[in-house]
Amino acid sequence: MNMSSCWQVTFSSVEIPSPEFENFLDDYFEVNACNFDDDGNDEYIGYIGNAFSEEDMQQAAKTAGILLPKYKIERLESSNWLKDYVIRFPPFEVEDFLIYGVHETSAPQTKKIPMKIYAATAFGSDHQTTRSCLKAICELYHQNFKAYKILDIGTGSGILSLAAAKLWQTECQITAVDIDQESVWVTRQNAEDNLVGHLIATDVSDGCQADIVKQNAPYDLILANILARPLLSMATDIQRNLKSGGYCILSGFVEDQSDWIISEYQKQGMQLIKLYEQDNWRAALMQKV
Repeated sequence: MNMSSCWQVTFSSVEIPSPEFENFLDDYFEVNACNFDDDGNDEYIGYIGNAFSEEDMQQAAKTAGILLPKYKIERLESSNWLKDYVIRFPPFEVEDFLIYGVHETSAPQTKKIPMKIYAATAFGSDHQTTRSCLKAICELYHQNFKAYKILDIGTGSGILSLAAAKLWQTECQITAVDIDQESVWVTRQNAEDNLVGHLIATDVSDGCQADIVKQNAPYDLILANILARPLLSMATDIQRNLKSGGYCILSGFVEDQSDWIISEYQKQGMQLIKLYEQDNWRAALMQKV
């Protein structure tokens, strides 16, 4: 990755981003981020190095079968554009936590549990789905649920694993996996920065396929903040790796996909405990009966 400069492509806000559009952003750009406008819509920003070509981007979108929203292009000059443009986000509170970026010189003063996040490849750290998952995790914890073994699928920045480690502390063993090697590296670094590296084992895995997932199974709690289609394809594996009476938190789908997701997991012997709503995004807390 060329760190001296990059191109920033800012897409117009969309009310309901399609999974295909989000997958395109993941595949095409080196890093992408999500902001929210005043109406709660998603505004996506892609970052790519000097080799960027608008014509190439349009062709890649056409090949992927998607129509790009309106966008604007800007060239960013910086000796370290990831640090200067991408990872900066204001500290924010959600449930038990205060989340702040590595660019902050010190943790903001708060009575909440601080979590320091390097977010360059963790572009969902303040997404609605992340907030819903954190809410579900905190509610389980305050209901005195004992999550001794936890699996985090599609860990991204590792933010959900960090939250679980901060809450359950020495009681828990967390397995955090992602299909992207860079996300695994970021999760490891974030875990070390937050002094919970000894509680979180990380590796590359396509869903539940890696040896580390199988070796540490079964789990009391499974976290999967990904997208609708991967959630559907993983339903059998998630059920198989979850202890009887255990919970899974599923997120990354929108309102119109809720029945689709929930019914598939109900077929696997799970019951819906609670559905969380943040704008058009949904998260489901389900229990294996």
